[in-house]
Amino acid sequence: MTEHRQRPRRRERGELEALVLSALREAEGPATAGWVQERLGGGLAHTTVITILTRLLAKDAVTRERAGRSFAWTPASDEAGLAAHRMRRVLDAENDRAAVLTSFVTGLGPEDERLLRELLGRPTADEESED
Repeated sequence: MTEHRQRPRRRERGELEALVLSALREAEGPATAGWVQERLGGGLAHTTVITILTRLLAKDAVTRERAGRSFAWTPASDEAGLAAHRMRRVLDAENDRAAVLTSFVTGLGPEDERLLRELLGRPTADEESED
């Protein structure tokens, strides 16, 4: 009888980044790659964690500061802020912003559209400071 080894499940795109960010949010302050690796159960190589953190840094999703000979990492914002950042990056990559925004808004459900309209009706920070 021949044994058939099952390949490990292939992770979804962005899954490791989400796991690393989730671990960083649980930290009580800046965390090292080693801490993140331990927090994730040690199933990832240290170099893999460093690669993920470096990619997140390039996406402005995390910040880093020197901690001895390595770095300590911190999420740049909460989940909502990171989602908003990703949305802005997608929008910035398009030529016809108006068409993209129109398509986005027309694809919203009634509750989300109502919420968006409510948020857009609020004064901006600049408008509030003028008063």
